[in-house]
Amino acid sequence: MAGRAQPVSPRPGIGAAALVAALILGTLAAVALRAETAGGFGPADWAALRFTLTQAILSAVFSAGLAVPVARALARRRFRGRRALIALLGAPFILPVIVAILGLLQVFGRAGWISDILGYFGLPPIRIYGLHGVVLAHVFFNLPLATRLILQAWQEIPAERFRLAAQLGCNGIAMFRLIELPMLKRILPGVLAVIFAICLTSFAVALTLGGGPRATTIELAIYQAFTYDFDLGRAALLSALQLTLTAVAALAALRFSRGDGFGAGLDRALRRWDGGAPAIDAFWIIAAATFLLLPLASVVISGFAGLFEMPAIVFRAALTSVIVAAASTAILLMLALPMATAVATGRYGIVELSGILGLAASPLVIGTGLFILIRPLANPTALALPVTALVNAVMALPFALRILVPAARDVVTRNGRLALSLDMGRKTFFIRVLLPRMHPQICFAAGLGAALSMGDLGVIALFADPQIATLPLQIYRLMGAYQMQAAAGGALLLLLLSMSVFWLLDRGGRWHAEA
Repeated sequence: MAGRAQPVSPRPGIGAAALVAALILGTLAAVALRAETAGGFGPADWAALRFTLTQAILSAVFSAGLAVPVARALARRRFRGRRALIALLGAPFILPVIVAILGLLQVFGRAGWISDILGYFGLPPIRIYGLHGVVLAHVFFNLPLATRLILQAWQEIPAERFRLAAQLGCNGIAMFRLIELPMLKRILPGVLAVIFAICLTSFAVALTLGGGPRATTIELAIYQAFTYDFDLGRAALLSALQLTLTAVAALAALRFSRGDGFGAGLDRALRRWDGGAPAIDAFWIIAAATFLLLPLASVVISGFAGLFEMPAIVFRAALTSVIVAAASTAILLMLALPMATAVATGRYGIVELSGILGLAASPLVIGTGLFILIRPLANPTALALPVTALVNAVMALPFALRILVPAARDVVTRNGRLALSLDMGRKTFFIRVLLPRMHPQICFAAGLGAALSMGDLGVIALFADPQIATLPLQIYRLMGAYQMQAAAGGALLLLLLSMSVFWLLDRGGRWHAEA
């Protein structure tokens, strides 16, 4: 519908995109201009760059490499609980990072379950801190994402391809070489680029599992430049470098995601005739499920006892997190909805590009830039929570747009001409047509944004007052004070709150469809 009258106005979306771009680029400029020195790359910065690239590459390779046999096993096998397992693969994405790290420590740490088993046989415990710990945590978060992406590509192969290959007498190796390998060559580069981009901006994982200066990411180096040295020039330079690296990775992901597929089929259920090795498929499915479930189980088991040892400040922090998440979700929807409708008109791809900037930007730099701009007008510490809510909304914006844009485009394409022929006003179309038909996607995006905000440990770690903290920050403080039992209780509380808010909002979006 490009070039013609549109049933929705793109102006609010353009304005929202301009605000997001101004927020990200303007705060970076504010930090750079506020710097007393130009800043320069020292040995520690080069070490942070090397470590960031190394851990991102290793995390992407291991996540995608392990996801291939897991996705293939799920594509070839039908078993009871398969849908639940595939749904579980989405849990780590909304799982609070600090909760996952605590679970990984309880399973793979020096005093964890596996180390206890190794000690029983006289073997040394596992050392989780350092590069291998950071990569392990990133694989935990990104293996499910890679598996979902590759499994979706597997299921998009028309069933007729496998039927024809079976009729021609192709065995499993031949089917893999002729049908599956071309699909993997098409999908894997994009998966690798996406995970690489996500791992470039790692902060909480490196903060808790880095284990020293040799395991510092660029994002963590930005945090150290603010906290310990207040070197704004160095922080701005590192942020610009991170922005460039992540933007290149994001563009590579978009470039590699394009390509010719396998064509259309008859929408038959995917069926395999090659048989394969059931024991091998079962091994990969059980191994992946165990890897994902053990840390979650450890958090639940240890958290029950820790619930009774939590100080009152943990519950105040939980209330603070709920308030911040609610404000962040409201801001997210006010930005994402008009931007999605602008993109749906087919003429404003730059709006979507502005939203993707949230993946590349450093939340610490955005927060610091806002505080520099606010300081002449008000006390920045008093506005720590509103700034955190705003930054969390911008960080969740790329994911919300990925959810909302396809739905908005479908509604505009299907109903736009009829609305124009009925001389329906843009406001009426937006309220009576667009919003009701996008209700499930809106609630899903809201639930995702609220869950991500609930578990975020970013700007608040830099500017929080000792008396004010969100729940993730309070858990981190308890871990730093070696109150691990109370931290486990807080982690369980955070897990329940995050999953509950996501389920309630997402369920609310699907309620009318099931009525």
